[in-house]
Amino acid sequence: MKIVQLQAENVKRLKAVEISPEGHIVEITGRNGQGKSSVLDAIWWALAGTTHIQAVPIRKGENEARIRLDLGEIKVVRTFRKREDQTFTTSIAVESTDGARYPSPQRMLDGLLGALSFDPLAFTRMDGKAQMEALKRFVPGVDFEAIEKANKADFDRRTDVNRQAKALRAQASGIVVPDDAPAERIDDAALVAEMEQAGEHNALIERRRAGREAAAAEVKRLDAEAERIRGEIAVLTDRLRDAEGSADQKRGQLASAETLPKPIDTAALRERIADAGRANAAIARREERARIEAQAAEVEAQSAALTKGIEERVTAKREAIAKAELPVPGLGFGNDEILLDGVPFDQASSAEQLRTSVAIAMAANPKLRVIRVQDGSLLDEEAMRILAEMAQAADYQVWIERVGVSGGVAIVIEDGAVKGAVQVAQAAE
Repeated sequence: MKIVQLQAENVKRLKAVEISPEGHIVEITGRNGQGKSSVLDAIWWALAGTTHIQAVPIRKGENEARIRLDLGEIKVVRTFRKREDQTFTTSIAVESTDGARYPSPQRMLDGLLGALSFDPLAFTRMDGKAQMEALKRFVPGVDFEAIEKANKADFDRRTDVNRQAKALRAQASGIVVPDDAPAERIDDAALVAEMEQAGEHNALIERRRAGREAAAAEVKRLDAEAERIRGEIAVLTDRLRDAEGSADQKRGQLASAETLPKPIDTAALRERIADAGRANAAIARREERARIEAQAAEVEAQSAALTKGIEERVTAKREAIAKAELPVPGLGFGNDEILLDGVPFDQASSAEQLRTSVAIAMAANPKLRVIRVQDGSLLDEEAMRILAEMAQAADYQVWIERVGVSGGVAIVIEDGAVKGAVQVAQAAE
């Protein structure tokens, strides 16, 4: 299916044009700013849906524009109407040859369209990544967008995880543990209990010592009292004797009392408790460092899992690409670039690049056998010959925008209208 006739009224710079193309190369020529690009845009806008229509599709000063495209088997009419706020509405109708209208015209066109937007000349000027994007349509069963989205999410997550792991490792390395730290914690609670028992023991000794001192003071007092009584009251000699006997008895009791035990040296216990505290603090730091290191290892394992997921998706994508049937023998994918016979595409000759790009464009448009080429003035005579030969061999129609003419019938656009057709030498049929 090719374009039989194009009519466009008030589309961009066009006033009214009617083109019934002949041959496989349809050159649209004329001076710059006369409406050549508007012709190629009209073809695209008639078919590709509203997403691709520019902000101002209606010619300045007009309120309505229309594109009629006769494709032989179907006819497409797209209409634009300007609103009061200078925006526009658009509608589309598709009819079969017998006049029947399709109920879902855009859906029908989407199934027909392929990739009319693929410009083989623009493709040769793309960078490697953009060229790979253009070729993704030839790799079935691979959702490149989903893969890139998942890899981007995992990459961002891995960045955060690696940052977290690095922080944990730094935190762990900042915990200093003495080399002589014991392997097990010391039971400082037992030492504290022993310290308490020593305190009670020493307190008991102090109480007993105080009791003895009090008893000795009492003996001394009684001795003085007895001496006073002996001197003053003779009649109380017997009683004094009794008192002296009582005092002697108490002295004997004190003398025979058991020797008090020695106090316990609590200073040594305090030092042992302090040593235990320092040892246990070192062990606690070691345990904290081990805990943080284990946490870091866990986070690093998450990073490794994310890396594995990314690599698995990339590997699956590469395997699918390797199995894909690309439109040109020797065409393949490298790292962020396409290859032709194992060599980066941009290192191939201009002729090889053009042949490859045109073959890709044809493969991308198997039903609507139409290719658009903008900036066709960049093509020399040899390139135009190659383009004409390939279009004829594959029975494709190539609409090309040029300032000059090189072959076939060149349709001249001037001031938004068809001025005429320039007949020049056609490529050999």
